[in-house]
Amino acid sequence: MQSCKAEERLKNPRETANPLSSLMFCFVMPLFFKGRKKILNESDLYQALKEHKSDYLGYKLNSAWEEECIRRQQKHQKPSLLKTLLRVFGLRFAALGVVLFTLEIGLRVTQPLFLGGLVSYYANRDNRNNNYNYNNNGNDKQMTAYLYAIGVIVCSAANVLLMHPYMLGILHVGMKIRVAMCSMIYRKALRLSKTALGNTTSGQVVNLISNDVGRLDTSVIHMHYMWLGPVEIGIITYLMYREIGVSSLFGVAIMILFLPLQAYLGKKTSVLRLRTALRTDERVRLMNEIISGIQVIKMYAWEIPFSKMIKHTRHKEMNAIRYVNYIRGILQSFIMFLTRISVFASLVGFVLLGRLLTAEKAFVITAYYNILRTTMTVYFPMGISQFAETLVSIKRIQKYMMHAETKVRDKSHEVDSENNKLQPSLVMGENGKGLTLNGTSKPITIGATNGNHHHHHHHQQQHHHHIETGVVINKLKAKWDHKSCEHTLENINLKIKSRTLVAIIGPVGSGKSSLMQAILGELPAEAGSVVVHGSLSYASQEPWLFTGTVRQNILFGLPMDRQRYRTVVKKCALEHDFELLACGDKTIVGERGASLSGGQKARISLARAVYRKADIYLLDDPLSAVDTHVARHLFDQCMRGFLRDDIVLLVTHQLQFLEQADLIVMMDKGRVTATGTFESMRKSGLDFAKLLLQSENPEESNGGAGDMLEPKMLSRHNSKMRDRQNSISSVSSGAESVASDTPMQVQESRDTGKIGLKLYKKYFESSGGCCMFSVMAFFCIGAQVLASGGDYFLSYWVNKNGQTDNSRLRRTRLIENTNSTDLYIFTALNFSIVVFAVTRSLLFFNLAKRSSTSLHNAMFQGVTRAAMYFFNTNPTGRILNRFAKDLGQVDEVLPGVLMDVIQIFLALLGIVIVLCLVNPWYLLATALLSVIFYFLRSFYLNTSRDIKRLEAIARSPIYSHLGASLNGLSTIRAFGAQQILIAEFDNYQDVHSSGYFMFLATSRAFGYWLDCCCVLYIAIITLSFFLFSPKNGGDVGLAITQAMGLTGMVQWGMRQSAELENTMTAVERVVEYENLEPEGEQESPPNKKPPKSWPEQGRILFDNLSLRYFPDAKSELVLKALSFEIKACEKIGIVGRTGAGKSSLINALFRLSYNDGSILIDQRDTKCMGLHDLRSKISIIPQEPVLFSGTMRYNLDPFDEYSDAKLWEALEEVKLKEVIYELPSGLQSKISEGGSNFSVGQRQLVCLARAILRENRILVMDEATANVDPQTDALIQTTIRNKFKHCTVLTIAHRLHTVMDSDKVLVMDAGRVVEFGSPFELLTESKTNIFHDMVKQTGNVTFDSLLKVAQKAHEDNLKAKRDS
Repeated sequence: MQSCKAEERLKNPRETANPLSSLMFCFVMPLFFKGRKKILNESDLYQALKEHKSDYLGYKLNSAWEEECIRRQQKHQKPSLLKTLLRVFGLRFAALGVVLFTLEIGLRVTQPLFLGGLVSYYANRDNRNNNYNYNNNGNDKQMTAYLYAIGVIVCSAANVLLMHPYMLGILHVGMKIRVAMCSMIYRKALRLSKTALGNTTSGQVVNLISNDVGRLDTSVIHMHYMWLGPVEIGIITYLMYREIGVSSLFGVAIMILFLPLQAYLGKKTSVLRLRTALRTDERVRLMNEIISGIQVIKMYAWEIPFSKMIKHTRHKEMNAIRYVNYIRGILQSFIMFLTRISVFASLVGFVLLGRLLTAEKAFVITAYYNILRTTMTVYFPMGISQFAETLVSIKRIQKYMMHAETKVRDKSHEVDSENNKLQPSLVMGENGKGLTLNGTSKPITIGATNGNHHHHHHHQQQHHHHIETGVVINKLKAKWDHKSCEHTLENINLKIKSRTLVAIIGPVGSGKSSLMQAILGELPAEAGSVVVHGSLSYASQEPWLFTGTVRQNILFGLPMDRQRYRTVVKKCALEHDFELLACGDKTIVGERGASLSGGQKARISLARAVYRKADIYLLDDPLSAVDTHVARHLFDQCMRGFLRDDIVLLVTHQLQFLEQADLIVMMDKGRVTATGTFESMRKSGLDFAKLLLQSENPEESNGGAGDMLEPKMLSRHNSKMRDRQNSISSVSSGAESVASDTPMQVQESRDTGKIGLKLYKKYFESSGGCCMFSVMAFFCIGAQVLASGGDYFLSYWVNKNGQTDNSRLRRTRLIENTNSTDLYIFTALNFSIVVFAVTRSLLFFNLAKRSSTSLHNAMFQGVTRAAMYFFNTNPTGRILNRFAKDLGQVDEVLPGVLMDVIQIFLALLGIVIVLCLVNPWYLLATALLSVIFYFLRSFYLNTSRDIKRLEAIARSPIYSHLGASLNGLSTIRAFGAQQILIAEFDNYQDVHSSGYFMFLATSRAFGYWLDCCCVLYIAIITLSFFLFSPKNGGDVGLAITQAMGLTGMVQWGMRQSAELENTMTAVERVVEYENLEPEGEQESPPNKKPPKSWPEQGRILFDNLSLRYFPDAKSELVLKALSFEIKACEKIGIVGRTGAGKSSLINALFRLSYNDGSILIDQRDTKCMGLHDLRSKISIIPQEPVLFSGTMRYNLDPFDEYSDAKLWEALEEVKLKEVIYELPSGLQSKISEGGSNFSVGQRQLVCLARAILRENRILVMDEATANVDPQTDALIQTTIRNKFKHCTVLTIAHRLHTVMDSDKVLVMDAGRVVEFGSPFELLTESKTNIFHDMVKQTGNVTFDSLLKVAQKAHEDNLKAKRDS
């Protein structure tokens, strides 16, 4: 759902501002005044400017890139993204370069010439006294001096006037490049082929948008200096040569010699940055998995091994970051000493060559070096390193843009909205060759149709439409991974005519989902062909829902047709669910579909597929997630009824429906082993026929009960999709507002107000205490004292020389003019500055590294120990944002900014003290200026902080949207929803752009107004000398050069201090997660700690147990006052309708939510013991089998407790030994993200192996066999019977036959226990007959056979009791 459509806001005042208002930033004033009065929120931001519109920029860049690709392909070269960018944005960028040239050369370089004139006027004694005697000569000279002074002031003023609009212009270009790139990356993401997606994880693509593209924002700022720097050096060296001759070359030489060192360090940074990026990728990917699988991690009590793993990756990442920061520190200390060393070299050289140093010369040279300093030590190396970094980023993006694209045509351009039906098409032939069909030659489209082909079959299809709806697969071979030797689908031939219901069956991993993907065109054919006549609709095996209302999820961008909608809802058995949901079909589905049960998700996903009018419906196992009577309803009403006139391909494990299928396709190991009707298969002697025959006998009948399952089956190898249903935010049915009482999404918290000193204290405390801090502080202050001392000493020295000069001494040798002690002092001062500056930087960055590490560890611990409520109410994207973006800020941005602020404030202090030594009256002016600055800063900060926060919050949905889209690619493409999602993405970008542009404009305006005040200050100081005649020229030079140093520095310092506060919000956000409310103690208190052998029997007693999902004690109870007892070693089946509270019972046992009442296991109250002690003693085979990337061994035994032999034994028991053994490195084989290189059934077996290894007394199975074929299911059942004979086993049942031989069945409804007893008793003696009715629904034959099983089990139990 859209919190705010970008179009609904006020127009941006910049659109209507006149040139003067734009130059002087008046257009941001209204926003500042608003920000002073109240806290700004999203509605206070403006629309994005027309030139920022994401669709416009994305379209421009996209078409330029496509042209580039075509042009380069013709020449057989690789396309270049850099050239494309230059083609689109180059002209504007070049124009800004010209403006910068005028600024630097025209204004800044001429200023020292005026200064020199002014100083030489005062250095001459006659002029100083002349102020009061007005002869003509004096007047002329004084007039010239006035002109010089005005020259100094005007140069500063003009510089300020143009510099800020220039900076805004250049940042503006960077921002447009970023928006265009993001837009292009997203459009590409929707076209990625599944194989390409297998090679990049969704985390990497999100990282491209967050880090690599984000870098383009700022890296353009300094690029022009790469050519401007050398030009400026040439001009300034020439001007200095005119002043002091050959000595000027000494200082310049030192500066130029430092350049290769800076360049080397810059280059090194970019290499290290790449390493850091990879390591950060790795850590964020791990976090992504941990957050996605957090429930499983908690149930297994695996927090410790995962925190070790994260600490290890974090340590590697910090090592890379540490070096980057050290290099940064050294480069930052250059700023402090490089000019001073150069001035020192030139002046000392000048003196040693036997010349007399005068005030005019000394200060003109200092002023020139100050200009060179910023250009050469800050901007030029920054330009180089940022250029290098940007190239790396552009290469990464280019590599991504070159990934293979899917062959599925983008249908979103051709949705025919009148009957919301996709136009029929042919898909995919062998390597793009046209194949002949029915004797007529037709071009067969592969992937994106080129227009003429398209129309061509269009007509043909219009004629044949009624005859030839169908799917023809001919000798199809296909594989997901081009490198693997075996095909996923091997030699498949199928012909499906219209109006048939095809059931596709087969064991786990036999290629059923892959066949679906091949028909959709997601799995490209290596040989053979797939020809589809007619339009497709698809329901994926893992229901994919986006954030929005249930209704939006069903309509998925199609117009509302009430009649059809109502029918579909009815046929998909959703009416009852809509009554239960708080707001009916207007209920918001969270990112993880958190408010819905698995069965509801599956049915909504099915309803989406059915609502779309199509000729062919591909339904990938929609029945496994629902209970028997719902499955029966869906099959009869929906697939056999509503869709009877269409082709339906149904993948299923529910064998009781096969009788009604028109055609059964049996698959195994990627081949079709048999096709035919139920009758013909029954008669043929195929080995699977046994399985089919048994369909009437109890063992395999798939009665099922309860549908709280969320089926988790990825189509085999189906690329690294994340394991949780991710969201895609509202699909443009923005009109339907949602009733506000839907509880799911919790808004991201925004801290408001100031960042307190407490936070800084916290930050420095994390780095290891006071001692380190005081040593660092000593070096920082020491460095500044030495630097200011050096400046002041220079003035003292030239004044002394001036006096000797005036006593008309003959300029004989050096010794008489310059006291050698002065030289030594000057030298010593300069060299100690170097030592202090470098030491201080290294110390500081070491401190920062320690802080980062401990803050991360604390946050990680806070998050992993938080209650499940936190994860259910915060989308993954939001939690990840703290671990990616915010931590990135703390690691890399914060130390630099903090160092800058410390350095600048000390420098400002130094300048003020030096000025006041020249003339104490300056204190007044300084005090006045400080007051103005203080007010300006607080005026600016309120607004800027709000805007920055709004901008950060507007950024999250962009990432969530991208991640979610990658997760539902097959669905999106099958439904042709690309355009809707692109529009949605563009809207998110526009919302973010408006915030970001206002952030840029406000911070520029602030800098501009500050600099105006500084110009005023320079004017006061320069003109003050006409009022108070100075003692000597040196003072004039010293005062004005110091004041000129103020202009850039004050506004930079203020802006950095504001930036520091903003960056500290990252620390604040990290600390906020550190203090999340933990779910309970991990370890038991010593007196309550259970013995190692606990639980000895496994007896569980529920005593008046209630459970709620929200911490608020008044929130509704999901389980209501349950009291019953499970005896030691009993096998209990738990059944009930969707949402009856079956899974909640497990939650209560593991204490994942909020329990009232108590659960006693072997007389110990679980509420009093540590969570680790409790959870490690209960084994679970969870609903969603989760594997983590890492080795197979790590997945089975993260604590390294068991020997390899034991692991192999466990794998053998679950029949996985061969599969793992065939992998290249056995137990050490890598598992890809989310375990996607194993089918869901295999993942389920791995979970079973984990349970076998743990050898606990209590085993819980949460619908563990829902998406496993009957053979695997039987295997799991026997394993459980044998291995867990002496354990208490709780099974949330799905197929009724799994619980028929249990000791007891617990029937739940609406959070209460309605029946509890042995299955036989419940079937024969129960008064309520609830369980009896459930079993009845499976049909009479099945009922009888199930009753027999129950009876036999009942008799065996009685016999066993008598024997014992």
